[in-house]
Amino acid sequence: MLVGLGGLRVTAVERRDEGALVIDVESPPGPAGCPRCGQVAESRGRKQLTLVDAPMGASPVCIRWRKRRFRCADAMCEQKSFTEQDAAVAAPRAQLTARAISWAVGQMRRENASVQGIARQLGVSWKTVWRHVKPVLERRAADESRFQGVTTLGVDEHLWHHVSTRPVEDGGRGPKELTGMVDLTRDASGRVRARLLDLVPGRSAKAYADWLQQRGGAFRNQVQIATLDPFAGYKKALDDELDDATAVLDAFHVVKLGTQAVDEVRRRVQQNTLQHRGRKGDPLYGIRNILRAGREHLTDRQTQRLAAAFAVREEHVEVEVAWQAAQQLRAAYQHADLAAGRTIAEHVLDSFPSCPIPEIARLGRTPTQWRDAFLAYWTTERSSNGGTEAVNGLIELARRVARGFTNYDNYRLRMLLVAGGLDPTTPT
Repeated sequence: MLVGLGGLRVTAVERRDEGALVIDVESPPGPAGCPRCGQVAESRGRKQLTLVDAPMGASPVCIRWRKRRFRCADAMCEQKSFTEQDAAVAAPRAQLTARAISWAVGQMRRENASVQGIARQLGVSWKTVWRHVKPVLERRAADESRFQGVTTLGVDEHLWHHVSTRPVEDGGRGPKELTGMVDLTRDASGRVRARLLDLVPGRSAKAYADWLQQRGGAFRNQVQIATLDPFAGYKKALDDELDDATAVLDAFHVVKLGTQAVDEVRRRVQQNTLQHRGRKGDPLYGIRNILRAGREHLTDRQTQRLAAAFAVREEHVEVEVAWQAAQQLRAAYQHADLAAGRTIAEHVLDSFPSCPIPEIARLGRTPTQWRDAFLAYWTTERSSNGGTEAVNGLIELARRVARGFTNYDNYRLRMLLVAGGLDPTTPT
């Protein structure tokens, strides 16, 4: 009951001086059939096999399994001799028990533990842990059933290393950029489960389109909504491979463009009026952080500081208009009523491109070029790429814990595990 190895009985337990727990186990005696011919085999004694088990408390655990040995009674059988096997305890020629492997996978999945940290707790080497864990992750990654039920698909890019981009065959790590696909399907309660589906090298329309083609027609037909950042390459892949899905431009990046436009106007007016960059005491420089905040978050004192800075010079009206425009764009996304929010968004599309402030006019041209994807936010129950950004955060954390990666295949498997891509039943 305490050791939990079904089919085996404990014969001895001892604790070594270094704190490790050693458990001797064996299977009870009884007849066994030859795995090849099925004839009852002759017992040939026992052979001890030492395995590393999952830690118990703070102590590493060692299992000494006295395995039964047999010899086939049929002299014509090619099997000759064999040893008992129990996959629930350990696979043939394994150094870790099945329970230790499951524990290691769980630690990496739920606690974001590093392979080196797990190896330290088990009392083995990094290579021993990864040699046992990697086949488990590969089997899960190859299971196409984990792509079932994906109705909302997100895509984003990130850097997985910062060294040379030499090809793998030349000893390098390959492209720095990877394209990540994320499942953003909502569950019955409306919550986005946000789990990583795959990571492919490159940041291009081809990288995304090739992955969609590999998934097959059944997968592409089930995707109804596809969220993305304002990158034309990913949009082209969606138009080519998911023409029936509704593309949605990510709200965060659109609002971020508005905030950047305000900052550009502020710096330009600052330079034109005072002939230098912002310094302490300059009116516009003093409100630079307030301009990045939402109107609803401002205190009365901050609102007064904004009004005072805008009134210092006539030229500051450009900054005020730009800030009002950015707040209007933000209000479209924040409005509680989707219909009213869409009305504000349509007004943005109609008014921003003709604004005399060049930065705001440029800001207006981006959603205009992406008009359908921009307005789709209000027709798809506020679908966004936020879950994709959350998955990127998990990936960045796991990469820092591991102190970087040198092998893309290992990186992909680790990130699929950490970000829920190999375990569809557990929310990320």
